[in-house]
Amino acid sequence: MGLLALGTPLDWENAKQRADQVRTLGIQQLLEIWNAYRGNERDILLWGDEIEYLVIAFDEETKNACLSLRQAEILEALAADGKLRAAGGGVPELQDVLQEKPEPLPTFHPEFGRFMLEATPGAPFSLAWKDLLSVEPNMKLRRTIAKQHMAANEVPITIPSFPRLGTKGVFTNPYYPPTGPQSRSQFIPDECINPHIRFPTLAANIRSRRGSKVAINMPVFYDDNTPKPFNDPTIDYDRHLYPEDDDVRNGAAKEGHIYMDAMGFGMGCCCLQITLQAKNITEARTLYDQLCPLGPIMLALTACAPVFKGFLADVDVRWNVISGAVDDRTEEERGIKPLENNRWKIPKSRYDSVSAYLSEDPRLRPEYNDLDLVVDEDIKKRLIDNGMDERLSTHFAHLFIRDPIVIFQETLEEAPEGKADHFENLQSTNWQHMRFKPPPPGGNIGWRVEFRSMEIQMTDFENAAFSIFIVLLTRVMLSYGLNFYIPISKVDENMTTAHYRNAVLANKFWFRKNLFPPAPISNRNSPSGSRAPTRPVTPVAVEDEYGLMTIDEIMNGTGEFVGLIPLINSYLDTVNVDVVTRCELAGYLALVSKRASGELQTGATWIREFVKAHPEYKKDSVVNERINYDLMKAVEKLGCDGYLEGLGEKLLGRRDE
Repeated sequence: MGLLALGTPLDWENAKQRADQVRTLGIQQLLEIWNAYRGNERDILLWGDEIEYLVIAFDEETKNACLSLRQAEILEALAADGKLRAAGGGVPELQDVLQEKPEPLPTFHPEFGRFMLEATPGAPFSLAWKDLLSVEPNMKLRRTIAKQHMAANEVPITIPSFPRLGTKGVFTNPYYPPTGPQSRSQFIPDECINPHIRFPTLAANIRSRRGSKVAINMPVFYDDNTPKPFNDPTIDYDRHLYPEDDDVRNGAAKEGHIYMDAMGFGMGCCCLQITLQAKNITEARTLYDQLCPLGPIMLALTACAPVFKGFLADVDVRWNVISGAVDDRTEEERGIKPLENNRWKIPKSRYDSVSAYLSEDPRLRPEYNDLDLVVDEDIKKRLIDNGMDERLSTHFAHLFIRDPIVIFQETLEEAPEGKADHFENLQSTNWQHMRFKPPPPGGNIGWRVEFRSMEIQMTDFENAAFSIFIVLLTRVMLSYGLNFYIPISKVDENMTTAHYRNAVLANKFWFRKNLFPPAPISNRNSPSGSRAPTRPVTPVAVEDEYGLMTIDEIMNGTGEFVGLIPLINSYLDTVNVDVVTRCELAGYLALVSKRASGELQTGATWIREFVKAHPEYKKDSVVNERINYDLMKAVEKLGCDGYLEGLGEKLLGRRDE
């Protein structure tokens, strides 16, 4: 969701004049946080997930499924339900749950899309076994509460991307023509944007700073009857409403690709995110680094987005759509023109994969940070001069090469001390696949790490399984001292690979061959009975530390590589877990394991098969209104029941096995 504030936003021409001021104030606030919290120890180990929903409105007469634009009304209904806040009143299905588990009810938040909701648990989970087993029930609770506060024809579904967002025809309820001064899109009306002033300003200022509309091109899936070459038939090359309409006439749309031109295509996507609070800053930095190489693996494993703008795509995930949707880099920063008005050529969008590790871990060899990182050297020096170490200073000096996109006039007139608003202005608009989160000032929240790459899944069982897997894996990482480091450039390559259709089975990913720390070698000449000194093991060449593996090998192991699922099971064997809990956890881990091996399908494969088997599909890559309607009905049923005869079994297996 990012930072929300009320006030008077500056348009880009005025905002860019104040960008340096915001950066300076942001670093001041960061240093205050650093000095106040860097010595924190023994913070409580907590974690939580974020679930994002699309709100679908069904028209049973026309057999059309649309995006409902009633986010504000639904949130108002949730906020106004005092009985719900107190005891779950108005939701009879919740009474037994609440009597057995009297804890804070989930909370709901707005998102960029006016058709989206974000839901989080009412309180963070701990690492207690009972909390791990409460994750799926809590997710079911959120879905039930959300549905109870919607119209009769509305449902919350968990799918990364609405298949017909931006198509010709009716895809929102109510309908609005696809235009507006903020996005200036050919395909999405500005009414799809959350009306909170931050969001339309974000869309407009990204477009203004870039100097053109964003240009997202996702390769189309060529089926038997797909036109070859494919030229997106939804584009109106004759439109002249805005100067940016020249973009498509100047080559913004690529042959063979589905073309999208607005922030809403990306920020209208849903994901599953996990935030973990560490016991101190050192542990948080370790988790950040060690989880980083897992980002692309989990993106491919949770793939669930094969349709964009009414066409089957030749990709399975949403990531590059969002990356392109917020790419505010100018032509100079993208390397299209020589640098003249900008300071740097910037290799990536502000929504992209991590570009550097940040821990002080001695296992972090310089060769792993092998990208030519762009940093603001003045900011880096200021941080180092104030006591921050070089790696963390480099991390923040890299984030702060970006401009603040939305600046509220009122915040510039207030004292910055004791706040984090200017810092978060930059921090929260660097959407990388990992986020390192300092404590907010004035509270009891510790150093946190956010794992951001996973696709939202269609069922609560899947979302719980992947959440629990990540949490258990962090415990194994720390308990066994595991080492997942590979060169960061290989993580980038893996992010590209993760987009390929059926990458989970068809492609290999770079991964570290030996995750365990090297065993010390005893000195045979040590005196008998004394503690034997050890000598360090000579490290192997970096390029020999990693190799290409399938996700099945990474998750389930091979003869030479133990695998992450066996490691977690080994860890569970060493801790005090009762039989019932162990069986429940085994069910979640089995889903992850079977997804990796191909015994169970990814959501993307499931959706592709559904579309291809539909009687109205003409093998032309088009997902029409009726196909989409039936697909959304199936996704709704999966989300509510967790099973769908004949199809759900391919996705979920049988829970009673």
